[in-house]
Amino acid sequence: MSEPTHRPGFLQRLQTKWKLESLFQVVMVLVVFACTGFTILFVKNPILDFFGVERGGDRSFINTVLYLILVLPLYQIFLLIYGFIFGQFKFFWEKEKLIFRRITGVFKSKK
Repeated sequence: MSEPTHRPGFLQRLQTKWKLESLFQVVMVLVVFACTGFTILFVKNPILDFFGVERGGDRSFINTVLYLILVLPLYQIFLLIYGFIFGQFKFFWEKEKLIFRRITGVFKSKK
C-alpha cells in the first residue's frame, strides 16, 4: 500500500499565492474580505437610492453601470479601511496599486 501524499490545504495555497508569512495573516485577509462584503451589502441600497438608481426594469444596463461607478470604488476604500483595522493594510494597498496600474494601462495609448 502506498503512502498518501500530502496536499497543502486551502489556507496554505492562499498563503503561497498571496505570499503571506503566516496562516494567521491569511485568515485576517479573509476576515477583511468578509467585513468589506457585508458592509457593501448594507450600504449599497441607500447609496443607489440616493442617486436614484432603480433596480430591475428597462434601464438595467444603465443601472449596472451606475452601480459599478458608485459602489465599486467604495468597495476598494472599505478594503483599505478594514485592512488597516485588521493589520493587513500593506497587503491590500499593494493589491490596490496593482489594480490601479492595470486600469490606467487600459486607457494609455499604445505606441
